[in-house]
Amino acid sequence: MPASFARPEQSLEPGLYIVATPIGNARDITLRALDVLGAANAIASEDTRVTRKLLDIHGISAPTLIRYDEHAAARAEPQLLERLGAGEAIALATDAGTPLVSDPGFRLVQAAIAAGYRVIPVPGASAALAALTLAGLPSDRFLFAGFPPTKSGQRQRWLGELAAIPATLIFFESVRRLEGSLADMAAVLGDRQACVGRELTKLFEEARRGGLAELAAHYAEAGAPKGEATIVVAPPLAVAADPADLDAALRPLLREMTVRDAAKAAAAATGLSQRDAYQRALQLKAEA
Repeated sequence: MPASFARPEQSLEPGLYIVATPIGNARDITLRALDVLGAANAIASEDTRVTRKLLDIHGISAPTLIRYDEHAAARAEPQLLERLGAGEAIALATDAGTPLVSDPGFRLVQAAIAAGYRVIPVPGASAALAALTLAGLPSDRFLFAGFPPTKSGQRQRWLGELAAIPATLIFFESVRRLEGSLADMAAVLGDRQACVGRELTKLFEEARRGGLAELAAHYAEAGAPKGEATIVVAPPLAVAADPADLDAALRPLLREMTVRDAAKAAAAATGLSQRDAYQRALQLKAEA
């Protein structure tokens, strides 16, 4: 880690900078994010203590830090908009990951746009995308659904609205509710393949894969793990014929072909769509 940070010689253009920060490993921050955090007139952050620690790690002398979370947003927004109006560069950062993704910031961005101020994304780490990339599930179409409701009945009704969406689903969940949410997902979505990503980019990073029912049973027996969890769930297998017919066609092909070629051949043999065959082929490959 650098002992000190060289403040950029060129000042930032006025505007609201949406700065992604690491989700665990402090080195998962972009050079541009460091430039912006070091040159901003002020940083609005969910927890100023967390942001100050990140700045200290990278040797950045903290500019003005302004608390901006769900409780302080109403008080902080007029001050931040006033500073934007004065031509300042304001950085918005969350505790971890990309602001606005299950974190505060939407109202501030909306207000800045309405007032005619520039909004500039500074992309980087995201727990949702990190989990998707390691899950081994279809990634060509996905839906980030955020946190499920905390109560089982509400959660099952909420999951019912997502059941038919032809996309991989991504959820954030408290580890205390992990077993219950997985069980409800198995009941409502069916026993789809899934992956629980925990402590992503941190020392004890874990990816546990399996059917939803299997994963629910594991956490029911093992108890709630430590850390933070992201759940990735495979899309529904929407086929006109019995899914067993597709599996029977795919399994021998996957032993000799690539996933894409096996899916193409199985689709031709069964009359099913290549998309459905490819999604199922990916699932079978992950299970093998």
